[in-house]
Amino acid sequence: MEKETTIVSSNTVTEGIRIQVFPDYIPEQSSPDLDRFTFSYKVIISNEGTEKAKLLSRHWIIINAEGDMNKTEGPGVVGYTPEIEPGESFEYSSFSPLNTSWGTMEGSYTMMRPNGEKFEAKIGRFYLVSDEVLA
Repeated sequence: MEKETTIVSSNTVTEGIRIQVFPDYIPEQSSPDLDRFTFSYKVIISNEGTEKAKLLSRHWIIINAEGDMNKTEGPGVVGYTPEIEPGESFEYSSFSPLNTSWGTMEGSYTMMRPNGEKFEAKIGRFYLVSDEVLA
């Protein structure tokens, strides 16, 4: 039987920067009996504005099914601080482990314009949902 896929994603625009997130459950890297659930997510950052924007840092809020919150911050994304020209996009994939079968993620990227002005590009909330929840 083929796995039924439910895509729950995020699509948010802040000051011309569109951030789309597409999460997926990774059963082969998860151990539900040990409360280990691994999720991947693909992020597409598109510059729909008229000025270049550089991604400086990331800020994530991860909440598991029991309401436990974990905040993570750091420079760039997956080792990059991309400069995104108008009409261009930057794409990357990452992962997040959880100790519950579902949870949420949301956050922001600190971006900077060529004139040095900084702003927070919002990453709307999205859901991390395992196969066990969907069954």
